[in-house]
Amino acid sequence: MSRILALIVLLAIFILGAIGVSSYFIKQEETITSIKKEIKELKKEIVKAKQEKTKVSLKKQNFLDTIVPITQAVYKELYSGYINTKHLLEQNRTNPYIESLKIFYRSKSNKDLLASLKPHPISIALAQCAMESAWLTSRFSKDANNIFGVWSFNKNEPRIAASGLRGDKVIYLKKYPNYYESIKDYYKTIGKSWAFKEFREKRLITDDPFKLLPYLHKYSEQKDEYPKTLKRVIEKNKFTQYDIREEK
Repeated sequence: MSRILALIVLLAIFILGAIGVSSYFIKQEETITSIKKEIKELKKEIVKAKQEKTKVSLKKQNFLDTIVPITQAVYKELYSGYINTKHLLEQNRTNPYIESLKIFYRSKSNKDLLASLKPHPISIALAQCAMESAWLTSRFSKDANNIFGVWSFNKNEPRIAASGLRGDKVIYLKKYPNYYESIKDYYKTIGKSWAFKEFREKRLITDDPFKLLPYLHKYSEQKDEYPKTLKRVIEKNKFTQYDIREEK
C-alpha cells in the first residue's frame, strides 16, 4: 500500500512538473510573439519615418530647383538697377526715371533711394519664402503664386481672400502671374514700406544676412521670434551658399 502511495505521489509530482514546464513554454512563446509584434510595429514606424523624410527631401529639392534660379535672376536685375542708379547719383546726374523712382519709393534723399534699391541677400529671401509658402505647398503659393504672404489692400488688383477672418474683416493676398513677379514685388515691398526703414539702412552697409535679420521683426506677427526662426532656416538649409557676392 505504501508503494502504491509512493507511486501516486511520484506521478502527481511528474504531472505537476509537466504542467509547470508546459506553462513555462507557453509563457515563453507568448513573450516571443509579443516581441515579434513589437518588432513588426517598429519596422513599420521606421519605414514610415523614412517615407516622411524622403517626402520632405523631395519637397525641399523641388523648392530649391524652382525658387533659387528665379530669385537669383531677380536679384541680378535689381542689383544692376541699384548700381546704375548709384553711378548716376555719384555723377550728380538725374533724369525723369530717377525722379519717378524717388516718388515710387517715397525717398527723401539719394541715400534713401539707394537703400530702397539695393537688394538684400538671397539667403534671406529663400528663408522667408520657405516659411511663408510652406516650401511652395501653401494655398496662396499654389492659387496665387504668392510665396511671401504679401497682403493686398487694393480691391482693383488681382488677389484672393484668406480662408479665415482677422477680427471681423476679410484678409486678401495679392495674386501674381508667376513666381518671378512675386519675388520682385516682395523686394519692392521691403524697399518702400515704412516698417523696414531700419532694415534698408542696415542693408546699405552690410551684406551679412545674420546682421540684417533682427531688422525684419515687423514682417511677421511672430515679432522678435521671426528673425530667430529665419536664422535657423538659413543655417539648417545652408541657404548662404546661394548668395551672390557682388564686387564693390
